[in-house]
Amino acid sequence: MNRIRTLTLIWLFMTVLSLTACNRKTDLQDGYYTAQAAEFSHGWKEYITIMVKSGSIVSVEYNAENSSGFIKSWDNAYMQNMLLSSGTYPNEYTRYYAGQLLDRQTGESIDVMSGATSSYDSFQKLAAAVLEQSRKGDSSIVTVDTSH
Repeated sequence: MNRIRTLTLIWLFMTVLSLTACNRKTDLQDGYYTAQAAEFSHGWKEYITIMVKSGSIVSVEYNAENSSGFIKSWDNAYMQNMLLSSGTYPNEYTRYYAGQLLDRQTGESIDVMSGATSSYDSFQKLAAAVLEQSRKGDSSIVTVDTSH
């Protein structure tokens, strides 16, 4: 009898846990959402764009662009300079942070990458804003103060 009661309690606990996890994802409304920095920093304006489908994030783009629209991750000279000074470069850390947001489905508990802490701070602010937009279902581009 104790074994049946224990198994029933475990089953009940797992059911509640799975419903809670599913409910957390479904508060995101389907669509594309973008958050961008309010100002350029060192010539670049960071942004995050996510795509939500069936209540889950299915795509994340995190990057920065200059005033002409050129993408930071494509700038080889910038990459080489940053790699030498910081040990990382935009194409590496932008994919790293975007991948964590995609995997975790939340901006919480994202690990900081050594050499990209300033971008991590911006990413956290942008991720919070873009997730809030997706909860509201507001597809307008939200502008975020990412100054440090």
